[in-house]
Amino acid sequence: MQKWIKTFANLSAIGMFLILAMGALVTKTEAGRGCGDDWPLCNGKFIPAYTISSFIEYSHRLVVGIVTVILIITLYLVFRYVKRSDARWFISGTVLMTLIQALMGAAAVVWPQSSIVLALHFGLSLLAFAFSLLLSLVFTSYGDYSRSQRILPGFKTMAWFSVVYCYVVVYLGAFVRHTVSSGGCVGWPLCNGEVVPELSGATGIVFIHRIAAVLLFICLLFLYLQAKRHYSSSDRLVTGSRWALIFVLLQIVSGAVVTWSIGHDVAYLFAGMVHAMIVAGLFGFLCYICVLTIYDRKAF
Repeated sequence: MQKWIKTFANLSAIGMFLILAMGALVTKTEAGRGCGDDWPLCNGKFIPAYTISSFIEYSHRLVVGIVTVILIITLYLVFRYVKRSDARWFISGTVLMTLIQALMGAAAVVWPQSSIVLALHFGLSLLAFAFSLLLSLVFTSYGDYSRSQRILPGFKTMAWFSVVYCYVVVYLGAFVRHTVSSGGCVGWPLCNGEVVPELSGATGIVFIHRIAAVLLFICLLFLYLQAKRHYSSSDRLVTGSRWALIFVLLQIVSGAVVTWSIGHDVAYLFAGMVHAMIVAGLFGFLCYICVLTIYDRKAF
């Protein structure tokens, strides 16, 4: 039975990552209205007429439906056969975030939402993926949170600040996409040829996101240096913070590529997808570090 539980936990994480990626594709291709105002049908049909936008949107809905079934099975298996409280919390969080996300997606189709609300949709997908990833890790060696050395209070505070601030930066990035503001800053690292451009309209939105991303890099650099200073090189805090730093660097580079590819549709779409997927890895590592701080010297 443990083999089946692990399999479904892994499928849940893979499925949530796929939902996140496909959601980014829907946004980038502006296919959210590909099925009109109908939900769960697509333009009044169970099998929609073939158009690119309807195919993308309906495929996204189909994947969400399949993954939801996987999550329900995983939820049953975990509560029935797994005694660890963290596994139950993780699967519950995954299911809850997925349901809220699905309801918000349906509401956005029937009743058009503001960009502020639509940006939250990606944030919920990210939380659902993080919960599913943590659940998957429970059934690996990384699910053993026992430590020989206490985690310093200052590091715990920094870790939690980093994950919350990362979520804010992600939300700003989603807001940039949903307000179609990517073209507000032409060029990188300068914005429209200026160090500090006029902070209005799309330019202001993109520039604020860029500054927030730089501050996130500084924050994670400090987190890694603190981990490296106080813990052994093999410690999971050091490994996790190192990978978080690597991912935030990749996120910044991919953001630059998104800017450089504006005007080239295929390259812009691909770069935007990669940009969205990298942040999943970044947020996942930060969430894992925070879990380590919660279970510091706690017994199951």
